[in-house]
Amino acid sequence: MTAPPTAAIDVRRLTYADLPQVVGIERRAFPTPWSLAMFVLELSKTSGICLAAFVEGELAGYLVCSRYDTVWHIMNVSVDPDRRRHGIASTLLTALFERVDDPDAQYTLEVRRSNEGAIALYDRFRFRAAGLRRRYYQDNGEDAVVMWRTPSTLRGTLDDVPNASPP
Repeated sequence: MTAPPTAAIDVRRLTYADLPQVVGIERRAFPTPWSLAMFVLELSKTSGICLAAFVEGELAGYLVCSRYDTVWHIMNVSVDPDRRRHGIASTLLTALFERVDDPDAQYTLEVRRSNEGAIALYDRFRFRAAGLRRRYYQDNGEDAVVMWRTPSTLRGTLDDVPNASPP
């Protein structure tokens, strides 16, 4: 079932009770899905932000972000494959930035080099490619593009990005 593009997206904190649906989406969305234990671990971290997006009362997507020292690491953004291209991932990212509420915050993530849709999404949020992690993905050895969103990337540079070497 595909949600209409105009359907309201409600974002709230991801909970342990959501995990059965999360694991189902994860398995449909990724060739090497996270395990239930990985989600439990992330939810148990008090410094992280884990969000769930609901459309018409059904879980449609989620975001998992951990904080390491001063950097927010976006670990997982996923939308049910049947509900993609309806603004759910954008809504989740916007909600993350609102919850962090720090104009000087630094965010990083890895994305498959071949995932043009996700890279375009992150570009719209002013993440910038700052390096590669060679053979990062275990299923096929694909490289990951390391992307950052920082005060400098918001101005169009990589000046404050650690070890930046754009791919």
